[in-house]
Amino acid sequence: MPALTLNGHPVDLRMDAQTPLLWALRCGANLTGAKYGCGTGECGACMVMVDGQALPSCQMTLAQAQGRSITTIEGLTHDRSHPLQQALVAEGAIQCGFCTPGIVMAGAALLAANADPSAEDIGKAVTNLCRCGIYPRLVRAIQRAGRVMRGLETIAAAPAPGGGVAPTRK
Repeated sequence: MPALTLNGHPVDLRMDAQTPLLWALRCGANLTGAKYGCGTGECGACMVMVDGQALPSCQMTLAQAQGRSITTIEGLTHDRSHPLQQALVAEGAIQCGFCTPGIVMAGAALLAANADPSAEDIGKAVTNLCRCGIYPRLVRAIQRAGRVMRGLETIAAAPAPGGGVAPTRK
């Protein structure tokens, strides 16, 4: 029963140690932000932070995660207030949303290490696949989030989860 720190809390997931971390997160911890995409670690839909580094959770077992700190999209913030989440909304860099959690985790790991990334830095660090083609807006959003993190800019807050307006019927 591998023990790890998940979103800041120590947990023992009572699953086989060879279970891929992705499935342990989704089925054992009921955290569904990390998505199954390719199963080979290439698409980035399952990206989480492991000890601060963005890694595909489909390529890591619970045994390999033992003793490590895992952060999922659910643990990044509770209210979508991370500068990158705000910048992605502000730049219109979210389309269908399937790849968004993985992109946020890869981008947040980059920004934690380098709050002033170049487009080349972003291209090397955020290799996630997006069928909607948001890449130019993604680069702008990550750079904008970096400016926010450095105190050079602010972003009007995006709506909180579940804060939408109900449609009216006529």
